[in-house]
Formats: sequence, structure tokens, C-alpha cells
Amino acid sequence: MMSRSYTNLLDLASGNFPVMGQAREKKRLPRVMTVPGVISELDDDQANSVSSDVPSSVIQDRIIIVANQLPVKAKRRPDNKGWSFSWDDDSLLLQLKDGLPEEMEVLYVGSLKVDVDPNEQDDVSQLLLDRFKCVPAFLPPDILTKFYHGFCKQHLWPLFHYMLPFSANHGGRFDRSLWEAYVAANKIFSQRVIEVINPEDDYVWIHDYHLMVLPTFLRRRFNRLRMGFFLHSPFPSSEIYRTLPVREEILKALLNSDLIGFHTFDYARHFLSCCSRMLGLEYQSKRGYIGLEYYGRTIGIKIMPVGIHMAQIESVLRLADKEWRVGELKQQFEGKTVLLGVDDMDVFKGVNLKLLAMEQLLKQHPKWQGRAVLVQITNPARGRGKDLEEIQAEIQASCNRINDTFGQPGYDPIVFIDRPVSLSERVAYYTVAECVVVTAVRDGMNLTPYEYIVCRQGVSESGSSSESSGPKRSMLVVSEFIGCSPSLSGAIRVNPWNIEATAEAMNEAISMADAEKQLRHEKHYRYVSSHDVAFWSRSFFQDMERTCKEHFRRRCWGIGLSFGFRVVALDPNFRKLSIDHIVSVYLRSKNRAILLDYDGTVMPQTSHNKTPSSEVISIINTLSGDIKNTVFVVSGRGRESLGKWFSPCKKLGIAAEHGYFMRWSTSDEWEICGQTIEFGWKEIAEPVMKLYTEATDGSNIEYKESALVWHHRDADPGFGSSQAKEMLDHLESVLANEPVAVKSGQFIVEVKPQGVSKGVVAEKIFTTMAENGKQADFVLCIGDDRSDEEMFEIISSAISSGVISSNTSVFACTVGQKPSKAKYYLDDPAEVVNMLEGLAEASDPEPFSDTGSEGSL
Repeated sequence: MMSRSYTNLLDLASGNFPVMGQAREKKRLPRVMTVPGVISELDDDQANSVSSDVPSSVIQDRIIIVANQLPVKAKRRPDNKGWSFSWDDDSLLLQLKDGLPEEMEVLYVGSLKVDVDPNEQDDVSQLLLDRFKCVPAFLPPDILTKFYHGFCKQHLWPLFHYMLPFSANHGGRFDRSLWEAYVAANKIFSQRVIEVINPEDDYVWIHDYHLMVLPTFLRRRFNRLRMGFFLHSPFPSSEIYRTLPVREEILKALLNSDLIGFHTFDYARHFLSCCSRMLGLEYQSKRGYIGLEYYGRTIGIKIMPVGIHMAQIESVLRLADKEWRVGELKQQFEGKTVLLGVDDMDVFKGVNLKLLAMEQLLKQHPKWQGRAVLVQITNPARGRGKDLEEIQAEIQASCNRINDTFGQPGYDPIVFIDRPVSLSERVAYYTVAECVVVTAVRDGMNLTPYEYIVCRQGVSESGSSSESSGPKRSMLVVSEFIGCSPSLSGAIRVNPWNIEATAEAMNEAISMADAEKQLRHEKHYRYVSSHDVAFWSRSFFQDMERTCKEHFRRRCWGIGLSFGFRVVALDPNFRKLSIDHIVSVYLRSKNRAILLDYDGTVMPQTSHNKTPSSEVISIINTLSGDIKNTVFVVSGRGRESLGKWFSPCKKLGIAAEHGYFMRWSTSDEWEICGQTIEFGWKEIAEPVMKLYTEATDGSNIEYKESALVWHHRDADPGFGSSQAKEMLDHLESVLANEPVAVKSGQFIVEVKPQGVSKGVVAEKIFTTMAENGKQADFVLCIGDDRSDEEMFEIISSAISSGVISSNTSVFACTVGQKPSKAKYYLDDPAEVVNMLEGLAEASDPEPFSDTGSEGSL
């Protein structure tokens, strides 16, 4: 059954507190739904998730792009009556349309950069929807301030750029009310998406760190929604990220997406490490694609740096060519070598480190005094705070000092432009610069080097600047801590904290031979021109299509409360085992095979006392006492403990250590089912395992009669996993000529004799029953882990070979809703025991006492 959602996500995410800034009830945008059923009121958080099995009646390719801000500019009309809107051509959200299929409709959801009076919001919404296909999310002022300037800019932005709040005035302490506002804002965005979505047909693409919990709100409503998320900022290492008090809430929310994109492998690796260390998830690479298995869903991890809009840059370049600005700049800097910096006013951009490096360059290489000029353009700050004020003052002081020290009449080594600069003017500066210098100490991507390369290439059409004729040259000095650094192999990479090394890199860049500059430029231009914004969006969308192609074939359940909500996706034939149904089939059958795993099946994994309860003993005794039943406990545990625990069950069969030891009842001797009884290989394997145990804190060796098992559940996740892979290779190498199998499992590496598995046990039981004229017409097989999957698998081959009749009623059942070869599931060991009790009540005990000697009738 589908889980009903929790009450109010805000309450549960942060404790009980009054709902913030409730806006007045607004008129809803018209919503077209292709899912049958009643659409409940949007503010009702208790609504069921929509997961119709009926395909939509109208198929139309459409993508809803959700970001903090819409790609539109808004300004008041001169008469102050109403608003005028226009597209923001600089917006990445607008540019990415070039990479999407031509026939695809694009709808935008986001906020506006201006305050719109509540009385005008309905009219503005309708206008933007009709003319721009934009759906504005209006955030109440108190939520907006705490959401954007609070949680986004005071918590997430600094933390994702490796700034920890060591003191109250450095980055800011975690404030739960800001988190509440962040959740509230994400909820408002989700409501705007819900108003316009066709959940069976639409794709949703969410952008950036402002909306990281939005996937949970949308996944709650639409289990099968096709949804991608792209993070445009860095993702920090797990050591930094784990300091965030709401770290798991954000991780789990992101995992409700189908595809998660990052600019670089480093960012993706950090995210995957967080998932491993905090949620215990492991990733796999399949045919070049990285995937995270999460409750039956495979979440794709996409690594693709964003590019620039080539056509826009070239168009502006032509315009800048024809304007006076390029000529004026060439005249202004005639005879000078121009180094250029273009950065936001931000504590992470390393602007002052760049100025200090320029100062060092002029000191170490006096030949550049009077010749080299650093033009530093700083865009207005997006955030606010004491840190920003301090860095601005520091930058201004450095500029003044350097110009006072090295300046000459008509020459200032630093030209500091502290104002908004249009793209056209920026392009003009790119055109005259010999080198661009980026010294950010941490930056998500930074497209400045890409723009510069295209501008130095010029445009090929006639009428372009003289810069386009003749060889093209450009040089880059870039920080190794920015996202575009890996893709610019011809750039000189620097550690911006090392002032002397950065100064030497700048000297090398402007002193390099023209032929070398040309070769580096050509290599960069080939990459930048082919990996533009359209290439990026096309690649992301194609991966989203591939990741989501199984959505409508799977059966989905929404489970969990608050940010613990997730969707379990299962094969359509996978269903819960009905006790009434299995009891009715059980009563009609004559020869029954019942195979039960122990740990995690009839005994909870979390239980410290592993001895079976009297209730379990009684049920299994009753089942094994029925003459029609062949009952086996098939476990990885040793024969001594299993034999002792189940000694009251005289007719019970036991397969210990995954079937190496086996007996049909307490009166039978243990038989060995392995291919060998020689254990000389242990003398080879044990020293290797001890070596890794000593080197891996938290690991240990389990000694079994037939096997050795290395456990690393309590070790560091990353190191334990790495050591397990290394040990697997090591053991396979040294045991290559021994009759053993080396296998890895969940937090284990096991060495055991060849030919031993629960599947072999199951096959032997079915074969023996058939040979004795009691071919099974009822099979119940229950287990919870990978070793039990071998039993489920063998059942199919037993039917194919005729050991089990094709008419046999088979109930292969796994514990927990998860991907499995079994066709049925039960939620937990308690349900398993409950089901077995139902079978026990329907059983016919033998007419003899089971106390060891036969009793009277």
C-alpha cells in the first residue's frame, strides 16, 4: 500500500514551530493534469502521491526548469502602472534551451529580482505565463531574507566554499530559523511547479544550491516524476560537509532526484563520499555511467562542466568591434601588456591575492614596471556581511599602495573598475588583454577564461576586428581550485595562496613565445567552441532520459516521514505476500519444501541476543512436525550454535555455513556437502587477512569451520571498502590453485570451499524429495541478503530441469521492499514469523510425540 505523507514538513524538519509568513490565499494558475483522479487542494500536505498506472492521454515533450530566479528582467513602467518584462539574454537558463529538442516546450519556475505588490501578483503571474512561459514564485519578505541572505548566503555558500563558522562573526553560526525559511521557500517553489505540471509527461530540471530540498517536495507528490538536479557551486569534501547540522536532510532530498549533475569529478566524488559515510550507500560504474542504488532506484551522477553561449559572445564581439570602446582601449593601453581579471566582489574570488601577485611581479621583474597593467573588473557583490566589507577595504588599500609605489605619469599598474560592466564592455577588455588571471580560492565553475578565449579568437566573418586576422593568441593563469581548471590543459595552473608562484606564472604567461601562446590558444578554443552551453544541456537531458526510461515500468511506494521520505521502486511482478493466499495454497498441497534463512529473516539483524524465542521454536517445531513438510533452516552460522538453538525441533533440517554442513533431522549425522574436506588453504588465507586486519582499524576476522570471513562494517567506509577490494585481489592471487572461492559481500570478504552455496543446498533438497517420490508441489523460500538470492535463482532452474513441477506453487520471498529475484516480499522478521504462525496453525502434527521416544496414540 502507498504510504500517506506526513503532516507538515516544516514542523517535522525542525520541531514544532508556527508556520512562517503565510501569504494570503492566491488565485491558482490553471493546471492541466493527464492523471485520472481528483486533484486535492495544493496546500494539503496529506495528499497521496500521484502514481497512476494509466498512461497520459496527450503526449507532449515538455521540461520545467526550476531555479532561484527567472530568466527575465522586470522594471516598473514610466507611469508607475504595472510592469514591463523582457528576456535576460545573459541567463544560463535561457541559453540552455539551445541544447534541448526543438519541439520541446520549456517552462520556467523561479522568483523575480523585484518586489511585486501582492495585489499585482496574480496579473503578473498570468502575463509571465502567457508571454514568457514563466511561473513566478513570490516569497514573503521575511522568508525571502532568511532564505536567500540567511541560509543560502550565510550557511550554504560559505560552507560549500570551505569556510567553516569557527566564530559567530566568521561565517555565522547555524541558525535553525534560517533552515526553516529555506524549507518554506523550497515548498513555495514546489507549489508553483505542482500548479502547472503534467507529472506523467514532463521533465523537471532543478538548478543550484538554493533548491536542494525541492526534490523531496516534488517526489512526495509524484513518485514517478522524471527529475534532474544540477549543482552550479562546488560540493565540499565530506570532512567539511559533515559539519552541517542538516547534512542528512539535504543529502536525502537530493537523492529524490533521478540525475544529479556536477561540474567536475572532484565535486561528484565528494558527494558520493558523503553518501557513503553518512548514508552507507555505495556507487557503481556501469558502462561508463556512475549510479547510486537507492531503494530500488538508480540515481545517475553526471559530470559535465557548463559552457558558454558561443553565438551570444560572438554577436557581442561584432558589436564591440563596431563601437568606439575597443579602439579606445587599444589607444589607452598602447605599448602596454594588459593582464585582465574579471571577478565578482566575493571573499572567495582571491582578488587581493591577485593584486599581491601583481605587486610581486613588478618587484621581481622590474622590466615590467611601466609596461604591465593589471585591469581588475569587479562585479557588484551579491551577498552582504562583515567579511565582505573587510575584503573590499583590503583590496582598495592594495590598489592604492601598488599604484603609489610603481605608478608613473600616465601609468598606473592597477586599473581597478568597481562598477557594473556590460558584456559588450567586458568583451572589449578581453580583446585587448594578453592574459587573463583567475586566482579564486574556491569557485564552482568560472566561465571568464572561456569567454576570453572566444573573444581572442574573434569572429570569422568579414568586417571583424584586426585581431581576427593573423594568428590568434591567448594565455591563462588560473587557480587550481576552480571548476574550469581541469578542462583548460594549456593554462598555467597555480595555487593562489602562493603569491610568489602566481607572480612567476604571470611573468611566464606574458613572456612566452607567440608560437607557444598560439598552440595553447588553439587547443583551448577547440574545446570551448565544441563544449558550449548547448552541448552541456543536451548531454544532461539525454542522460536524464536514459536514467528515467524505466520509470513507468516500475511499481513505486512512497515511504518515510519528513526528509526521510524516499520512493521504493520495484518490479511490477513484485508484491507483498498475502498470508490468506499462502495458507489456502498450503492447505491444498501434499509435499511442501520450506527453506528459511535465520539472521534478518526469523531473527532481526539489530537484535543483540541471537537465540531464537520460544515462539519461533514452537512455530518451526509445528511446521517440521507435519509429515507433509520438509523444513530447513539455511544459514551462514556455524552448525554448533544452530544445532543447540533448534535442538527441540527433532524433524527440522539444518544447513549450516551456507550449506557446507547439512543434516535432515536431529537423529541424522552431519554430512559435508563441499567438494573438499582439506583446509590447508586457511594457512595461506589467514596471514593475509591478519595483515589487513592490523592495518584497518575496526575490522575483524570471523573463524568458521569451513570458511574465513573478514568484516569491515565498523571500519572507515572509504578505507574499509578500498582495503576489501585490495584484499579480494590479494586472496584471489595467493589462492589461485586452491579449491576455494573468494567472494565479497556487504562489508565482508569471505573465503570458503568451492561448490558451497545456499543455492546448492536448495537444489539438493528438491532433488532428494523428488528421488523419494515426494516431488515438491509447494515451495516456500525466505531470506534477506545476497546469499539467499542464490536460493531464489535455483528455483527457476529446478523447474526448468523438472526437479520441481511447473505446476508447483512457488513462494520465493525476500524480507524488505528491495530489488530481488524473489517475486514476493514481507516487510520485516515480525511479519515473517506472523506468516509462519499462520502456516503452523494450518498444519497437521504427526500422531506421535516429539520428545525423543514414541508415545501412545
